[in-house]
Formats: sequence, C-alpha cells, structure tokens
Amino acid sequence: YRLTYYTPDYQVKETDILAAFRMTPQPGVPPEECGAAVAAESSTGTWTTVWTDGLTSLDRYKGRCYDIEPVPGEENQYIAYVAYPLDLFEEGSVTNLFTSIVGNVFGFKA
Repeated sequence: YRLTYYTPDYQVKETDILAAFRMTPQPGVPPEECGAAVAAESSTGTWTTVWTDGLTSLDRYKGRCYDIEPVPGEENQYIAYVAYPLDLFEEGSVTNLFTSIVGNVFGFKA
C-alpha cells in the first residue's frame, strides 16, 4: 500500500475531506505502511479488481495518507492524516461517508 497510498508531498485541496486516525502499527510495520493501509482500506483499496478497472482512475478516487505524527508521550502510536477526494462519496450521503471512512478501519490490523 505504501507506494500507492502514502503521499507525503500531496497538497491538500479545498474539496478534500480530511480525517485523522490514531493508529498503533503491528510489530515490524513502519508507520508509513500502516497509514497507507488505513488510507487504502477506507477508500479504493477495498474495491474488487475487475476488467473495468482500466476505466476508473485510481488516482482520482484514492485516499491519501499525507502526514503521520507520533502521539506525544505514547510509544508506537501515531496520528495518520488522510485526504479523501469528494468524488469518492455519494453526494449528500453521510451514511456513505461514515461507512467508508469509519466502518472499514475499526478493528483493522496493519
């Protein structure tokens, strides 16, 4: 996930939906890989691969982990900042937004 979803040079857009996730990487997993996994699993990383993938731009719809900061005073805990393009979500659907961002990553292990 790291090569696709961890984008520290990404410039946040006014139209992005921003989320912050507190995470504890599994032993041996770098925080960047964990943050990228959160971005992937809460956006396009859960999409099933089909032949029509060539018709959809991953770059347009994917979540991007653009920053990671250690939690002060907490060992091996980090805050991952993820930007989601507005087009990823159904217009006016808070349920769709919460299902994608919150539902897919609770209990997730990276």
